[in-house]
Amino acid sequence: MRIHRNDGLAEVSIDPKATVHEFAIVEAGAVIGPGANVGPFSVIGPEVTLGEGVTVKSHAVVTGQTEVGDGTMIFPGAVVGEIPQDLKYKGERTRLVVGKRNRIREGVTMNTGTAGGVGVTRVGDDCLFMTGSHVAHDAQVGDRVIVANQGAIAGHCVIEDDVIIGGLSGIHQWVRVGKGAIIGAVTMVTNDVIPYGLVQAPRGQLEGLNLVGLKRKGVSREDITALRAAFQTLAQGEGTFQDRARRLGDETSSAYVRDIVEFILGASDRSYLTPER
Repeated sequence: MRIHRNDGLAEVSIDPKATVHEFAIVEAGAVIGPGANVGPFSVIGPEVTLGEGVTVKSHAVVTGQTEVGDGTMIFPGAVVGEIPQDLKYKGERTRLVVGKRNRIREGVTMNTGTAGGVGVTRVGDDCLFMTGSHVAHDAQVGDRVIVANQGAIAGHCVIEDDVIIGGLSGIHQWVRVGKGAIIGAVTMVTNDVIPYGLVQAPRGQLEGLNLVGLKRKGVSREDITALRAAFQTLAQGEGTFQDRARRLGDETSSAYVRDIVEFILGASDRSYLTPER
């Protein structure tokens, strides 16, 4: 292991139960937790904290003011914690916080936040980021999110729990994707996606509900029936999209339908993908 000192004072904190390959570069100030494993030719920056059991495989870079949660695996060629790809970024101190048990595959990039955003990019627990996928500055990613190969989440996006983003798909900046939604492959999403929505087509059309995901999750038949009826109301009811959502909120007893209502009536910087009428 090679230790690079920037100021001659900072020390590397490596737990005795951690393993750091002799050809890894760990900069002074880094914190390596118990059971962590840092592979050869990887680089760990001076403000990085690796939690318990984190694995950083060969040729990966973890840098910036970055925290990586317990049990996360970072694969070769990934770059985690570099500065934002934003011309407004002027070197301000911002962070990246990655949760527990994530799998960050080959070539994945994740950037820190910006002062113009919330100052921190966050990734939840138990996510899978497949080869070449990207999480941009100030994005807020929930738990159990899957981003397939070359998928990209732009700056300031909010991706809620249990979302699946297909390969070669892009989420436009400031877009929110509600919990349990699925984005098909090769899709550009420029507007908010309701919870449990199914989005397909090159320019992102809301074509229905993620029924497969709901059934796999064990959602009851009653709730699925309520969601189907809610979707029809949103597609064909009277008034604006928000008017239809408010009526649903007054009428429904389903927690899943309420998820959709609260999402639509919440604050947003974008408009919504709406069902075809």
